[in-house]
Order: sequence, then structure tokens, then C-alpha cells
Amino acid sequence: MSARTLLMVLHRVLWLAFVVQVAVSFAVELPYPYWVGWVPAVAAMLLGLVLSRTARSRVMATSRATVEVAPPVTGRWSALNSPADRTPSHGTHQLGQTYAIDITREDGAKPRPGFARLWPVVRRSEDFPAFGAPLLAVADATVVHAEDGQRDHLSRNSLLGVLYLLLIEAGVRSIGGPHRITGNHLVLDLGDGTYAMYAHLRRGSLAVRPGDRVAAGQELARCGNSGNSTEPHVHFQLMDGPDLSTASGVPFTWHGVGVPKNGETFEVPRERVDPA
Repeated sequence: MSARTLLMVLHRVLWLAFVVQVAVSFAVELPYPYWVGWVPAVAAMLLGLVLSRTARSRVMATSRATVEVAPPVTGRWSALNSPADRTPSHGTHQLGQTYAIDITREDGAKPRPGFARLWPVVRRSEDFPAFGAPLLAVADATVVHAEDGQRDHLSRNSLLGVLYLLLIEAGVRSIGGPHRITGNHLVLDLGDGTYAMYAHLRRGSLAVRPGDRVAAGQELARCGNSGNSTEPHVHFQLMDGPDLSTASGVPFTWHGVGVPKNGETFEVPRERVDPA
């Protein structure tokens, strides 16, 4: 286990210790002063800053050329949290997310529900056209990690839902580790030290297993709403290693599409053309 992985585990343990003692304090009086209870939280925040800075430094020191791959979907989609608008695209370099992108489907049998200020607070995953959409291999590759046992939860695309996600759920998932944040996910080894990660897969949809060789355009799984997700969507990123705890992001471009900006709609033909 690397030093960085150990620090990430310690970070989660500190937050867990803080949450546990807060919960216990509602039932019994803790045998130490009030301020002592905040020590794990302060230490966790300081350690989080250290991890963020080291992740940024590693990205800068190991910067890679842009890798062109095929799009992971077909049909009409729009981009969210795109590296075309800012990096790191998700506000952090950790978990290899520097150049990650989120995309959501805009075609299908029903329109994509809009953001709700008050009602409905939540929606079913099936109400979104992205849910169940096929996810395809972006290149010839080897599957190095695949899991799809986590449930697809209700949407968080309302004001109350987003507040719940930011203030409660996201913190709990962070304590659980990277796989609780990404939800069901898979990692492909594309060769030349480049790995592709697909997150928030639909539970039970995996069509591949670790060790499988896959061809570009082959169906791997289905889009879902597991992990730290507001609605069914695809989270895609390239990395320089298979371990989310230690990997750095690698910039990508999709053949025939490029890197769509936030809110930009793009379309990939059903008969997808792969990179030459």
C-alpha cells in the first residue's frame, strides 16, 4: 500500500471518528471537553488540503499528451462538468478526476426531467432517458476492474435533493472510500499507461469481467445512477493508473466530437466510427 493510499485511509478514519462521536454525544456525555471532539474534523480538513495539493502537484509533474479515443456512447447527449470549461473539471485532482466529464442523454422515449426547485423532491431513475443506455468500449482494451453491486438510488436533481447530497450523502460516501463515490464502475487498460474509467453504472448491467479483452465499440455495461450522482449520467475519465486512490488524470478527446463544453449537445451516430 502506497503512502498516499495510507493517507487517504487515515483521512476517512478521521472523518469517521468525528461522525461517530457526534452521534454518540446525543446519547451520552463524552468524557472530554467539547473542543477535543473537533480535533479529528480539523485534522481531516488539514489532511484533505495536503492530499489535494499533492494530487495537483503530481498532475503537473506527470502531465500527459491528449489521448484520442472513441466516444463511450451513441445518440444525442449533453455535457456537464466538462474539462473544456475548467480543470480540474470536478473541482478536485483526486481520484484521477482532473479531466473527467459527465454526460447525460437528451434523446429517448421520454424527455429528460428538468431541475425542480421544490417538487418533486426526487424522481425514479427510470424517468431519465440516460438510465439503461449502453456504454461502449472507447478502444481495444483489457478490463482490469468491474463492479456493479451497488443500488441505483432516486434522483437528487431538486433543491432539497442537492442540499441533501452536498451536506449529508457526499460526506458519508467520502468516508466509505472511492468506490462509494464512483458507485458501480469499471476500469479499462487501453495500453501505453492509459486507463479509462466509467462510473455510476446500472446495477447488474455489467457485460464483462476483469481480465476480459474487449474491442472498440463493444457494449460493456449500462448507464445508471449509483454512487455520488444527482441523476443517471455517465462519468468518464482517462487516468495514468488503475487505482483511483493514486491515479492522475489524463486529457482526452473523443473522435468526431472533441471535448464538448458544459451544456453543449453532441450526437454520435448509431454506427459509431472509431479512431483510425
